[in-house]
Amino acid sequence: MRKYEAVFIFVPSLEEEKRNQLLDRLKGIIESNGAITNIDEWGMRKLAYEINDLTEGYYIILNFETTPETVDELDRIAKISDGIMRHMIVREDD
Repeated sequence: MRKYEAVFIFVPSLEEEKRNQLLDRLKGIIESNGAITNIDEWGMRKLAYEINDLTEGYYIILNFETTPETVDELDRIAKISDGIMRHMIVREDD
């Protein structure tokens, strides 16, 4: 198992209930083959540049341990989800 950090920027107009459902889906994928060590909700932040005419986004940072295959699945789900504007998953140093 390797350590990873993921940053998800959710669409600001997304309702809290739908955002939590999407976050629960992402957490479920991680927990199926690993463990979440930390969840940091930054909330609404101003973006450095406009993305699809939006200037704000809802930030959530996840630290977790899992397999590379699970990261691939997490990346795939984040790409096809309409509620996520941007995401980035990086492997942390050991």
